[in-house]
Amino acid sequence: MSSFLIAGPLIVFLIFVAPLWLFLHYRSKRKTDGGLSKDDYERLQALSARAESMQTRVDTLERILDAESPNWRRNYE
Repeated sequence: MSSFLIAGPLIVFLIFVAPLWLFLHYRSKRKTDGGLSKDDYERLQALSARAESMQTRVDTLERILDAESPNWRRNYE
């Protein structure tokens, strides 16, 4: 009787739950392995362009501050 209490749920798990679990796992893994979608890629490119633009602005501001106040970096390090 005690072996059935362990074997019964184990058999149900192996027949029904485990295959469904594996199927859903590998299906979701296949979707994520596809890489970025076209919309995500375009959004990433736009963000990258904005980041480069902002970096250029920061570099320009740092050059201006270096020219006007050479010791400004000591206050923020």
